[in-house]
Amino acid sequence: MCGITGGWWREAPTQLHQQLQGAVSAMHLRGPNDQGYELHSVPNGVVALGHTRLSIIDLSSGGHQPMYSSDKRYGLVFNGEIYNYRELRQELSSLGFAFNTDSDTEVLLTAWQCWGRDCLTKLVGMFAFVVFDKLAGTLTCVRDPFGIKPFFYTLENGNFLFASEISAIKAIKSEKITLDWQRAYDYLVHGDYDSGPRSFVAEVNHLLPGHIVEIDVANGQVTEPLAWWKPEIAENKAISFADAADELRERFLNNIRLHLRSDVPLGAALSGGVDSSAVVCAMRHVEPDLPINTFSYIARGSGVSEEAWVDIVNQHVRAVPHKVVVTSSELANDLDDMILAQGEPFGSTSIYAQYRVFKLAKDNGITVTLDGQGADELLAGYNGYPSKRIKSMLDIHQYIDAYTFLQNWSDWPGRNVKDCIKSVVAEYVDGSLYQLFRKLNGTGHSPAWIDTNLLAESGVFLGHPRQLAPSNVAGRRLVAELAFSITRRGLPSLLRHGDRNSMRFSVESRVPFLTPDLANFLLSLPEQYLISQQGETKSVFRAAMRGIVPDEILDRKDKVGFETPEKIWLIGMEDQIRAWLSVDIDVPFLNQKGIINEFNLIVAGKKPFSWQVWRWINFIRWYQLYF
Repeated sequence: MCGITGGWWREAPTQLHQQLQGAVSAMHLRGPNDQGYELHSVPNGVVALGHTRLSIIDLSSGGHQPMYSSDKRYGLVFNGEIYNYRELRQELSSLGFAFNTDSDTEVLLTAWQCWGRDCLTKLVGMFAFVVFDKLAGTLTCVRDPFGIKPFFYTLENGNFLFASEISAIKAIKSEKITLDWQRAYDYLVHGDYDSGPRSFVAEVNHLLPGHIVEIDVANGQVTEPLAWWKPEIAENKAISFADAADELRERFLNNIRLHLRSDVPLGAALSGGVDSSAVVCAMRHVEPDLPINTFSYIARGSGVSEEAWVDIVNQHVRAVPHKVVVTSSELANDLDDMILAQGEPFGSTSIYAQYRVFKLAKDNGITVTLDGQGADELLAGYNGYPSKRIKSMLDIHQYIDAYTFLQNWSDWPGRNVKDCIKSVVAEYVDGSLYQLFRKLNGTGHSPAWIDTNLLAESGVFLGHPRQLAPSNVAGRRLVAELAFSITRRGLPSLLRHGDRNSMRFSVESRVPFLTPDLANFLLSLPEQYLISQQGETKSVFRAAMRGIVPDEILDRKDKVGFETPEKIWLIGMEDQIRAWLSVDIDVPFLNQKGIINEFNLIVAGKKPFSWQVWRWINFIRWYQLYF
């Protein structure tokens, strides 16, 4: 696991060496074991490749980057892991290629040398990398199918710059960074972030998951980002539920085997829910003698504690448990460090619970953890996207089935018919009618603490940034939504949280649910296999894990995860929060006095508590630290 940076400059700035060193240094926690950069003169400019390394596979100096192919044509900087590198190495060896190291980096480089872009569909892993082709005169930038590993880029005065973190982009830019007002509005008012190519910093973009972009170093031309992978949702109607469960079991266990490949100690993040429990139990199933260390956040004394479920799993697999209990004062002390680690604003204090879990892993000598992230988005989550499932049934005139499903679904904890009907109605409205619908539902677009006139004058769209899954497949609305969730809305923010929190402590977080073959398999299943007619989500996965995961876990109807007692924490910190909110950050459209007034009303119980409080804190502290 690493950090990468570099780019192409038409004319190298006089301070380029200092900028590159600053960018590499800004990412030192992503790669504390080795770092460096190299410059290459090209006919019309200079190419830079920088890298900072966290050694996971082949701990020797043979894994140093930039790495160059045997014919010296290609140079590579790579952040991530290729889990099937042994199989690819064997295939490449049979084609006549020789290897000098045991690293997956050399396998990736040789695969590109052999197959070019066609190698991408052969990779099982998480990655963001850049290949410099000296002969063709191109820089090719690639991000893995789910965006597990980050990749930022920007154009500045015709120059192309890239990095794994915004802090590194900031270091290699010659000009100061500025705020993207649209993203700030979307986050502050609607809680939307990481749902598209734009970051919170103006003109700095994410390369979207499963996309590739190329730069011609002769003239600086940059191609439009192109999707090299998209999830498939065509239904496999021939497979039975039992056969689907059997195949899913085998695919998942194989993923676990691949994700256990490591030359350093590894463990697992355990929340007590179905997904993380399945990962831990599958680790024991495929490696009966493997020492397993688990790391859990415990909201002890709170209604959101999952400690009892965590204990069941730890006892079942004979794991060494490590638990962390967090207080609001610890959140206050760590706030700035966490915000700097995340690089951009984020959703809630639950991210702090995850931050502390990775710190706990680091403190106990663990460098790699496995995590259950991505299962909700592939298996219809804990609520099951009921409006999408109902719309699928209505598409094909299964009206009685839709009504029965609604009744069964609403019987589960935390669900009700009224909210489900609202969400179903929302499926059939769009545009201005949808925005009106949200407003009538209590979600306004113009709170008193935002100067919406100024935002509108600057071209900011003042509405909910709704994104619709690009599919009109009748009867497949649910899987279309899941496919969209794993690449555009939902999962990208969760993966960002995990990547930045783990890298803050130089820990590599692996997500074995997220491989293209497993995703395509799950999205090909009949929708009722994912969420049953009785309202059971992850139905086929629960069946697949019988005999591996304790029945008490598989039969759970609730899920909390790393949820924190946010209201208790934040209301208990009211004096500190007022102090944070009172620091004038001089953002023209933000009325900070109005924010403090709103906060006072919430503390007094005159307005309901919401995640909005955290967004105010997070944004204002982030802006102060970054700008």
